[in-house]
Amino acid sequence: QVQLQESGGGLVQAGNSLRLSCAASPRTISTYAMGWFRQPPGKDRELVAAISWTGRPTYYVDSVKGRFTISRDNAKLTVYLQMNNLNPEDTAVYYCAAGSMVATMSTPDYWGQGTQVTVSS
Repeated sequence: QVQLQESGGGLVQAGNSLRLSCAASPRTISTYAMGWFRQPPGKDRELVAAISWTGRPTYYVDSVKGRFTISRDNAKLTVYLQMNNLNPEDTAVYYCAAGSMVATMSTPDYWGQGTQVTVSS
């Protein structure tokens, strides 16, 4: 059974950075594409970033391009989301997800439980 566990969320001031981590199991997850979604209060969940199992290609939603970086360490079964220059609009619950490929990451196969990110102005 695939398990995804996010960590690294918290409260941060605008302009600062956070790094989210997603620990995955079992080892077969290393062949999955991985993604990060977010759901702001009262809004729909959106795909923020995705990465293939090889590390390329990657995908970013326009609103985070140049600020967020997705990466993965298959040896550690961990995916990261480095978030820089955060602003209050980035406030959301962030979810890790796994799917077959980046192109179909909008409908992933597995979800984590989510971690809250709050950005104060």
